[in-house]
Amino acid sequence: SNIQLTELKDELKNIKIKSADFSAIVNDVLQSVVSVTTNVGQGSGAIIDRKGYIVTNVHVINGASTIKATTFSGDTYDVTAIVGYDGNADIAVLKIDASNLRALNFGDSDNVKVGEKVIAAGNPAGLAFTVTEGIVSAFRTFNGIKYIQTDVPINPGNSGGPLINTKGEIIGINNFKVGGF
Repeated sequence: SNIQLTELKDELKNIKIKSADFSAIVNDVLQSVVSVTTNVGQGSGAIIDRKGYIVTNVHVINGASTIKATTFSGDTYDVTAIVGYDGNADIAVLKIDASNLRALNFGDSDNVKVGEKVIAAGNPAGLAFTVTEGIVSAFRTFNGIKYIQTDVPINPGNSGGPLINTKGEIIGINNFKVGGF
């Protein structure tokens, strides 16, 4: 019994070491990321329901008269509705007429810890379906909204894309970076 317990502990360490990066989940995560293009710009989004619901940032779609979402597989859909938005939180939910999409599972952002590894998925500078890695640096509250601060490289076009934990769950939406340092 003690020998088996020791062997299991060793196996668990090896599993943790082998999954020290995100390579095992990146392909699955990218299946649930979209490129959001408008007549005024572009950004990213995350599929949150297999029936075509996508979350992005309000500033990605603000002022647009046309909005399209392109999936990882290359299918492009017209956004048929802006289901809802919160300008203060910079969050918008879009709807496309598609089904059987791969949606991200939600993690609990209240359980995120400083030092935890995360990735940002999106389309920085129009480079479709890119991931960058970092850690959670701190938590900040601004205008009553709790933000997860990370050291993940975020560039124009990452806006609206998901922040993903090591389980492949969405724990936030990337919406701005602090620059000039």
